[in-house]
Amino acid sequence: MRRVRPGAAASHEGAAAASRDGGPPGGTAARAAGEERALTSVAAGEERALTSVAAGDRYEGEEPRDLPRLWHVTLSVSGGEAPLKEVRRALEQLAHDHPFLLTSRYANDHAEIRYWEEARDLHDAAAVALRLWGEHRQTAGLPPWEIVGLEVIDRQTYHQRIAEGYGPPPATPVGAHPF
Repeated sequence: MRRVRPGAAASHEGAAAASRDGGPPGGTAARAAGEERALTSVAAGEERALTSVAAGDRYEGEEPRDLPRLWHVTLSVSGGEAPLKEVRRALEQLAHDHPFLLTSRYANDHAEIRYWEEARDLHDAAAVALRLWGEHRQTAGLPPWEIVGLEVIDRQTYHQRIAEGYGPPPATPVGAHPF
């Protein structure tokens, strides 16, 4: 087994790939030299000014990205069979614990939960969604199922899909319902 220290070229193939991709051939040292040449390509004797942007600064006319937005979340879970009555009771308890829950559909071995989440961006909404099942598993008595699907879309996309007739039907009636 050949060990390679971090940052070193692992093989000739890596160097060949770098030169195919526009990078300088010869591995890490050559890449570093190429990057240094690119950074010092300012005219001789001319200093290059470094600028930074303070946290919260925006370009003129740019919309703030820190404002929370609404995201439509569909979380799919599945696993071993569980009694339907217990699944329904657990999903109703989850809806009580998580008041923004719109609707749940369930069977004895899988379920789908749909709700609106308010978050700064898609990453935050997805992170909350991925924790939802595990964090409420004990308190709501949810089955030990795993998350097998997640869709997070913004409000505009959700309404566009509904208007075009190919999105999920609006979440009515609210509550837990069998598939």
